[in-house]
Amino acid sequence: MLLKVATSIDGYIDDTSPNRLYLSNAADFDRVDQVRAECDAILIGAGTLRADNPRLLIKSEARRAARAARGETEHLLKVTITGSGKLDPDLRFWHTGDKKLVYTTDAGAARLRQQLGGLADIVTLGSSIDFGALLDDLGEHGVRKLLVEGGTVIHTAFLSAGLADEIQMAITPLVIGDAAAPRFLNPASYPGAPHRRMRLVGTEQLGDTVLLRYAPKEESDEPPGHAWRP
Repeated sequence: MLLKVATSIDGYIDDTSPNRLYLSNAADFDRVDQVRAECDAILIGAGTLRADNPRLLIKSEARRAARAARGETEHLLKVTITGSGKLDPDLRFWHTGDKKLVYTTDAGAARLRQQLGGLADIVTLGSSIDFGALLDDLGEHGVRKLLVEGGTVIHTAFLSAGLADEIQMAITPLVIGDAAAPRFLNPASYPGAPHRRMRLVGTEQLGDTVLLRYAPKEESDEPPGHAWRP
């Protein structure tokens, strides 16, 4: 399972304006399109779905054709998570691409069935969202490689539960400077934090953006550093 994020230099993934902030550049957008084409499903949280109203499609016609030639759907299975079940049926998520899947609670399921009708398959996880059970159910749906594109709550949940296999972080040369803006992760109890170092598995320059790839479940080969003292 892969967590994908783009952050500013000061660690934010968005600002607080009503307009969507695009942190990545054209080269990184194309890279992400390739990553999407290599996955089975793409997942975002309900907060990101409401705020950004994304389509979550593979844009490249050639990549969609290659998927079809492999016997796969042209677009990924689209997945979202909501505890409340409050999702607008007019969002573009429901009306583009192929199959959609919603994970929710018992309380949210009744509302979703009434609001969405046949726009998506609805899976209840009980009284609360169990992210491990969610991944198990996705496996039953044939998902072997899942791409998670946010937002903060979802990334925090997967990483703090030790479920992420890879983090792809694109760092862009922007500064947000707004303490109220969302970050990649919320405070939480993360496995081994704050002393366990993840293994860096790759870096890449994409124009003015730098991609860092980490394996959260693997230990770094680097020895621990020493605190600098003035």
